[in-house]
Amino acid sequence: MKKTKAEKGAGGRKQIPAGEFKARCLGVMDRVRERGEEYVITKHGKPVARLVPVPGAEPPASPFGWMHGSATINGDIVEPIDVPWEAVSDDE
Repeated sequence: MKKTKAEKGAGGRKQIPAGEFKARCLGVMDRVRERGEEYVITKHGKPVARLVPVPGAEPPASPFGWMHGSATINGDIVEPIDVPWEAVSDDE
């Protein structure tokens, strides 16, 4: 996703023009939710709205490790087995 041209405003909030916010609103809202960023939306250089994270909302869970502990390994998976395998080939 492209970064916005938002500038740091007072209080560390980023300012974003209304036209740019309109074009990139879903990405801006994702950054607010995931990173806790705050934005002041301006129209003709004047602040008109503020977009802030919802208090108490948690960022989305990481996709890494979501299945941790759901599988077990039984026996030795490294050593070869004593049973001979019969390979099936396309020639048969």
